[in-house]
Amino acid sequence: MVDVSGKPVTVRSARARGTIYLQQATLDAITDPCPGTDFLGDRGKGDVFAAARIAGIMAAKRCDELIPLCHSLALEHVVIDLQPRCDPPRVEICSEVTCTAKTGAEMEALVAVSVAALTIYDMVKAVDKAAVISDIQLVEKSGGKSGHFSREENVCKEE
Repeated sequence: MVDVSGKPVTVRSARARGTIYLQQATLDAITDPCPGTDFLGDRGKGDVFAAARIAGIMAAKRCDELIPLCHSLALEHVVIDLQPRCDPPRVEICSEVTCTAKTGAEMEALVAVSVAALTIYDMVKAVDKAAVISDIQLVEKSGGKSGHFSREENVCKEE
């Protein structure tokens, strides 16, 4: 594990993004289900987006248990944003993580997006085995010695 004992405590934040590509019928079903019907039949697990948000937040909070040698951080803020998009049919997933610590929150943001995407996959796999998780990447980070980093096309930036 990297020694961070000599580093100053600063506010750290990170944003990450990823995408899960779905069949159009799957995207339609999870974004606009017919009232009174269960898109996944009797074995449905509930609201796909709500489950993905909670899973992403929980994953960010437990990142140190998933990634070897990752520091444990007391996260102060985690947001998971899920945006359905067409052409091609997909859900864009963005996470934002903030903490006050001696090391950054990049891994927490990336793990949050990854687990949110995996949760969506898990919930639709019965009807869409062709779903593809793709493009998981750090979008922006701030704080610490290395300072600010931002990708040019930051689709997670608030507008």
